[in-house]
Amino acid sequence: MLIAFNKPFGVLSQFTDDGSGNRTLAEFNFPKNVYALGRLDADSEGLLLLSDEPGLNEKLLHPRHAHERIYWAQVEKIPSPDSLQALERGVVIQGRRTLPCLATFLEPQPTVPPRDPPIRFRKSVPDCWIALKLVEGKNRQVRKMTAAIGHPTLRLIRSQIGEFHLGNLKPGEWKILKATERDLVFSGEK
Repeated sequence: MLIAFNKPFGVLSQFTDDGSGNRTLAEFNFPKNVYALGRLDADSEGLLLLSDEPGLNEKLLHPRHAHERIYWAQVEKIPSPDSLQALERGVVIQGRRTLPCLATFLEPQPTVPPRDPPIRFRKSVPDCWIALKLVEGKNRQVRKMTAAIGHPTLRLIRSQIGEFHLGNLKPGEWKILKATERDLVFSGEK
């Protein structure tokens, strides 16, 4: 079984409490024996997959499979084309260069549900949404990448894994994927 979940802000990608005060997956009434495939930090939102099938974690997450994930990052200030190209070439984070990726402005800018609590807003500093298509997902990687080019991430939403889009799932909602949807998750796999 493969489940798509729209993880809300402030929810851990685990079933047990870590003492942080964040909510856990336990409150969303998932079927027994499922576990999160990968993770999204508590302050990140969007598509999280869960399964009861052994081996899917490695199949989805190891960079050698070049399994694409798309993140929408609302960043502070408007990045220049050169800044986006720097992201695409890879930036150095903690002594290691990130793998090449695709970085684009989201046009039109997406309409997303409000977040509770709302992001920091400053009248004098514009923000915009960019998309990053990655095949790796190190700890807080997108946030570190945008910070490295001088555009801190204000809000982060994983919108797609493989060719499967988050779609109309509202924050906190989940569904068991049909065979055709499951195929979209694994499309493009190497």
